[in-house]
Amino acid sequence: MSKFKDKTEQPAAETPARTTKINTVIDLLRRDGGADVSVISEITGWQAHSVRSAIAGHIKKKLGLTVVTEKVDGRTVYRIEA
Repeated sequence: MSKFKDKTEQPAAETPARTTKINTVIDLLRRDGGADVSVISEITGWQAHSVRSAIAGHIKKKLGLTVVTEKVDGRTVYRIEA
């Protein structure tokens, strides 16, 4: 008998969605109030310039999502427009 299992014996399992830092940032930006750079930096461990780069380059340009920025209490808040 082979040491490898026959793959036809096992039911097909769904592959769970990968949780990436970009997905985490997108989830934060989809919250009602959005998120500012300091919150995103703290959660992802990225520096502020990396957060802004991810928003501009990956989320806006590559994924084509509309990101709105607004000033709230002296800080810039980013959110994805529905």
